[in-house]
Amino acid sequence: MSNTAPSRPARRAELLATGAAAVTVVLWASAFVSIRSAGDAYSPGALALGRLLAGALTLGVICILRREGLPPRSAWRGIAISGLLWFGFYMVALNWGEQQVDAGTAALVVNTGPILIALLGARLLGDPMPPRLLAGMAVSFAGAVTVGLSMSGEGGSSVLGVALCLLAAIAYAGGVVAQKPALGTATPLQVTTFGCLVGAVVCLPFAGQLVQEAAGAPASATLNMVYLGVFPTALAFTTWAYALSRTTASRMGATTYAAPALVVLMSWLFLGEVPGLLTLMGGVLCLAGVAVSRSRSGTVAARAAAPGAVPGQRPEEATDSAR
Repeated sequence: MSNTAPSRPARRAELLATGAAAVTVVLWASAFVSIRSAGDAYSPGALALGRLLAGALTLGVICILRREGLPPRSAWRGIAISGLLWFGFYMVALNWGEQQVDAGTAALVVNTGPILIALLGARLLGDPMPPRLLAGMAVSFAGAVTVGLSMSGEGGSSVLGVALCLLAAIAYAGGVVAQKPALGTATPLQVTTFGCLVGAVVCLPFAGQLVQEAAGAPASATLNMVYLGVFPTALAFTTWAYALSRTTASRMGATTYAAPALVVLMSWLFLGEVPGLLTLMGGVLCLAGVAVSRSRSGTVAARAAAPGAVPGQRPEEATDSAR
């Protein structure tokens, strides 16, 4: 009995982190559908700024209600870098890139992001690279490639578009790795709120475009932009930060490989785009790879249940503290 009681808080923390990651992936997948709708009326920079302003306003209200103060000084470096790269540059580059290439090419290039996160996390954060994580990422990437190939040919591709999508993937990876240390001293809500605010400031040069385009945009496009700010940005980035603070950057990056499968499903349900057999097979591979990457061997699970384990602590750290 003494060995099972201490594991319950750890198990509960793990389930909460998994649930937060699931919310993030579902909302980020829905963002692709909204971006395609809002992108017809808004240019890349204006769409990014409008989304970030809606997100920052939502997060600011939540911070006031929860009486969240400013992040500690030690967290500002990571917040600033993630805000610049991920909230700012990434969103503009991705919006612009998706207008230059077909959906399949964009999916192929952007899905190099989790691989870059794993490499940067191992190099800069000392994240472990267990065989299950590597195998799961390989399976998921193969699924993302399959989905991308099945979607290719729907539009034209350009060198500029591919370069923009690649830069977006690099910015995404750099932002995640920079955000992880900040979560060691600041709360997920603080990191997300001020990162979103930094991104909005970076995108302020597009304010003129946003005002001009909003005057002539249909209500549906503007509502999609607001939705992007409130849910895939404010809510999803907060649940992402919560989950990231309780696991490694590599495992969180691998989790996002579930997004292509969900995008296929949502496009089918909401846009009437019936997926082909190859697309469905790719989606299944993406989900299978995520399951493998997030699974743990019996030895690791036993270590996580060690009497010295602390919720959110890595299994190897829990083993050391129990000795």
